[in-house]
Amino acid sequence: MNWNNVKLVFHREVRDQLRDRRTLFMVAVLPLLLYPALGLGMLQMTLLFQEQTRTVVILGADDLPAPPLVDGDRFHAAYFEFPGDVDKLHVVTDATSTEDATDIDLGQDESDSEVVNVADQLRDQVHDLVRLQREADESREAGDAVELEVLEGRITALKGEVSEAMSIAAIEVLILVPEGLKQHIAEINEQLAESGQDLSDIDPPRLQIVRNSANEKSLMAYRRVREAVENWEDRLLQDRLASAHLPESFPDPVNPDQIDIARDQQIAANVWSKLFPAMLIVMAVTGAFYPAVDLGAGEKERGTMETLLISPATRTEIVIGKFLTVLLFSMGTALLNLASMGFTGKYMLSIAGAGQMSKLGDVALPPFTSMLWVVLLAIPLAALFSSLSLGLAMFARSSKEGQYYLTPLLMVTMGITVFCLSPGVEITPFYSVMPIMGPALLLKAMLLAGAEASSLYWYSIPVLLTSIGYCALGLWWAIEQFQREDILFRESEQFDLNLWIKHLLRDKEATPSFTEAGICFGMIMLLQLVAMRFMGGATAGLMEDQMPVRMMQLLMVQQLAIIATPALMMGVMLTTSFRQTFRMYWPSLKFLGVAAVLAPVLHPLTVELSQFLGQHFFPQLPESAQRAIAPMLDSNQPWWLVLLAFSIAPGICEELAFRGFILSGFSQRGRTGLAIVMSSVLFGAMHMFPQQVFNAALLGLVLGLLAVRSNSLLPGILFHIMYNGIEVMRNRIDPGFWTTAPMDWLVTVEAVGESTQVRYDWPLLAICGFIATGLITWLLRQSAKIREDRVKGKMSPSRLPGASPA
Repeated sequence: MNWNNVKLVFHREVRDQLRDRRTLFMVAVLPLLLYPALGLGMLQMTLLFQEQTRTVVILGADDLPAPPLVDGDRFHAAYFEFPGDVDKLHVVTDATSTEDATDIDLGQDESDSEVVNVADQLRDQVHDLVRLQREADESREAGDAVELEVLEGRITALKGEVSEAMSIAAIEVLILVPEGLKQHIAEINEQLAESGQDLSDIDPPRLQIVRNSANEKSLMAYRRVREAVENWEDRLLQDRLASAHLPESFPDPVNPDQIDIARDQQIAANVWSKLFPAMLIVMAVTGAFYPAVDLGAGEKERGTMETLLISPATRTEIVIGKFLTVLLFSMGTALLNLASMGFTGKYMLSIAGAGQMSKLGDVALPPFTSMLWVVLLAIPLAALFSSLSLGLAMFARSSKEGQYYLTPLLMVTMGITVFCLSPGVEITPFYSVMPIMGPALLLKAMLLAGAEASSLYWYSIPVLLTSIGYCALGLWWAIEQFQREDILFRESEQFDLNLWIKHLLRDKEATPSFTEAGICFGMIMLLQLVAMRFMGGATAGLMEDQMPVRMMQLLMVQQLAIIATPALMMGVMLTTSFRQTFRMYWPSLKFLGVAAVLAPVLHPLTVELSQFLGQHFFPQLPESAQRAIAPMLDSNQPWWLVLLAFSIAPGICEELAFRGFILSGFSQRGRTGLAIVMSSVLFGAMHMFPQQVFNAALLGLVLGLLAVRSNSLLPGILFHIMYNGIEVMRNRIDPGFWTTAPMDWLVTVEAVGESTQVRYDWPLLAICGFIATGLITWLLRQSAKIREDRVKGKMSPSRLPGASPA
C-alpha cells in the first residue's frame, strides 16, 4: 500500500468536503452558532412560559379555616419553597365575609367576577363527575360491563364539558371548598383538646381540586397550587396538634432526616454522564452521514468515479483515503458539538436563576482526565460509524438513495443510545465488547467516577481492542463494496414488487442467493419474536407437573414450524435443486466418523468455556430461558421425550435452515470461509441469550466446516444430535457414576444448591483439546466438495470426491 496515494486521496476529499455547504453546516455552523442560539432561545421560551401568571379559582373561600391560605389575590408566600412562585398564580375567590376582607381582595374587577360566575356554574358538574366516577368504580367491582360502559361514556362527555368551560374562561385550576369545612375543623380541634374523645368515625369534608392533566399550563399551575395547599395543610395540622397539647412530631413517629452526601462535582458528573455519551454517539453517526453519502453516491452522481478509478491509487488506497476523510468530519462534528453543548449548558444553568434548576448548583465541566477519555473514546466510535456509513454509501446509486440506506443505521444507533442511558445499565465485561455500547458505557462510567476512575481503566483494553476489530470489519466491508463493479456501476432501476416476485419464482437458480438467505434468517427471527407471545399464553394456567411436557411440545413445534419450515418452503419455491441447496448427499464415512468423534471431545471444552464466561463475563440467564431448559434437567421426564425435544428436533431442523439453505445462499459467491462465519454468527444470534449465542456461534463454525468439506448435511446433523444428546444425558446420569474409577479423575461433581453439577477436570480437557485440534486441522486441509458441473449435471453426486453412493 502506497500511503502517499492515500494522502493525496485524503487531501482531495477533504478539500471537496470543505466546499460542501451541508458538511460545513453540520460540522461548524450547527455546533458553534445554531446550537447555542437554539439552546438559549429554548431556555428563554421555557422561562417565559413558566413566568406567565396562571388563574386559580377558589369557590367557598369563606369556609377556609385559619391560618389563611390566600393573601389578597395570591397564595401566602410562606407556603412556597421559592417565594418568587407566589406571583405566578392569580387567585380569584368568591369570599364575601368581613372577617376575610383583610386577607382577600373583595374589589374584584369585572373579569374576575365573570370567572367566578363560570366556576360557580361548574360546581354542580364537578359534583356530578365525582358521583359518576364513584358509581363507575362500583360497577367495575361488581362486573357490570354494560352499566360501566354507559357510565364511562357519561364521564367522558362531562369531562369534555368541564374542560372546555375552564379553557374558555382561562381557569387553570379550580378549588371547591366544601361547606362547613372551617366549622368542622374547629370542632375537631375542640374535641382533641378534650381527653377521652373517640374520633375514629370522623369523615372530614374534602377539598376538590380540578385541573386538566392534558394541558401543560393547567399542570404547571396545579403543581404550584398543590405545593401551597400541602404546606397550608401542614400548618392546619400543627394548630390541631397544639390544641391537643401534642408535639409537632406526633404524626411522624420516626421522622427521618434525609442527608444528601452528593458533592457538587458528583452532581455535575451525573448530568454530563447522561448528556455526553448520548451526544457523542448521535453526533458521531450524524457527522459521518453526509460526508459518506457525498464520497460514495456523490461520486457516481457527479460522474467523477471513473476518473478516480483510473488514477494510480489502488481501490483499497482510495477507500482508506475516503474513510479517513469521513472519520475526520465525524470526529470534528462530535467533539465540536460536545464542546458547544458543554459550555452552552453550563451557561444556561448559570442564568436559570432561582427555581428548580437552582437545585443543580454550580454545574462544573468534567475534569481534564475525563475530557481526554471523551476524545479517546470518540475515535473508535467515529471510526466504526465512518466505515459502516461509507460501505452503505458505496452501495447507493444516488445521494437520495444513500440517505435511505443510512437512516436505519441512525435509528439503530438511537435505540442503543437510549439503552445505554437507561438507569442501572453499567459497564460490565460483557457490555465492554459490544459495539457502540462498550465505548458509550465506559465513557458514562468515567464521567461519573471523575478523578476516581482508575478502577475502570482495565475496561479500556477490551473496549478499544474490540472497537478496533469492529472498525476493521467495517472498513474491510467498505473495501469489498468498492472492489465490485456491479456495485460501483449499478444502473438506476425502478423497483416493481410484482416483477421482483415473478423474477424469484421464474428465474430460479440451483441454490439460493445471498439476499434470499438473509430473508430466510429474517423470517426465522420474526417468527420467533411472534411465537414468544403465544408460547407464554400456551403455558398459562397449567399445573406445575404439566409444565415440562408442554414446554417440550412447544419447543418441537417451534423447531418444525419456525426454523425448518421457512427454509424448506423457500428451498422448494426459489431454487431448482432442492438436493443441492440442502446438501442431500451421502457423505464419505470418514466425515461421519469425524463428526461422531468431534461431538464428545468438543462438549467438555465448550461447556467449561461457557461456564467460565458465564461466571465472569455473561449476565445471568433470564428466568424465561431457565424455564425453557428446566425440563432437560428434570430426571422425572421420559428420556426419549427430552432427547426428541432438545437433541433430535434441533439437530435436524436447525441444520436444514442454517447449514442447508442459509449457508448455501451465502456460499453462492464463492467465499466459503466467509459464508461459514456469517452463517455461524446468525446461528448464534438466533439463540438470543448471550451464553447460548456464544456457544452456538462457536459450534456453528465446526458445523459449517463439516457441511462444506463433506458436501453433505448428515455429518452436521449427527454432530448436532450427539452434542445436544450428551448435554441431556450428562444431567440425567446418577452422580454416583461420576465418582467411580476411572471417571473420578476425569470429572468432578459439585453441589449447587439442592442439585449437583458435573465439571470436567483438566486431564480430560487436555485430551479432548488435543483430539479436537487434530480433527479440525484435518478438516481444514480437506479439499471442499464442490460440484464441478451444477448446470449440466454431468457428474453424479456419488462421483464427487469424498462422497459415496446414497
